[in-house]
Amino acid sequence: MSCDSALKGKRIGFGVTGSFCTHKAILETMQKLVDCGADVYPIFSDNTASISTRFMQSGELFEQVEKITGKMPICTIKDAEPIGPKKLLDVITVVPCTGNTIAKLAGAITDTPVLMACKSHLRNNRPIVIAVSTNDALAGNAKNIGILLGTKNYYFVPMGQDDPLKKPFSIVADFNKLNETIELALEGCQIQPILF
Repeated sequence: MSCDSALKGKRIGFGVTGSFCTHKAILETMQKLVDCGADVYPIFSDNTASISTRFMQSGELFEQVEKITGKMPICTIKDAEPIGPKKLLDVITVVPCTGNTIAKLAGAITDTPVLMACKSHLRNNRPIVIAVSTNDALAGNAKNIGILLGTKNYYFVPMGQDDPLKKPFSIVADFNKLNETIELALEGCQIQPILF
């Protein structure tokens, strides 16, 4: 991946929610933003901050994210709330964005640090980039994805079925397209195609 100056100096909130199987992959995605000169602010959902899984221990995730970004993750609603009033970020991306988080964004529910960061950021009419990772994207969460696709300031990383035969309702974003999606979202444009 080559970098131009489009992301250099951009303040990017990087919301991490509990699609635990993707957490190792998103570390590489986060590193690519930093390598392009972005100033990345990690934000963890409650579950991301507190649950260790077979994929990664929570302490390991904290350590690696701090090493990449130079910042400790925001892990409380209280610490996420000033993002909007202080205009701290140019864009927020939620990588991975679980079905639970998608449903709550669509319903304007604010009960985790990542959701508060998004709500607070939206008051400034600035973009939020969603990288879907959920087993029910083509089932129970299809309507919520549809709501966000039609809502101002939401942009989606290109996504597709990750295992159509064994998990026919599952969708995962192509994390390699994150930087390009952010660049276009900052210009008010949705990357195309959205589905692959």
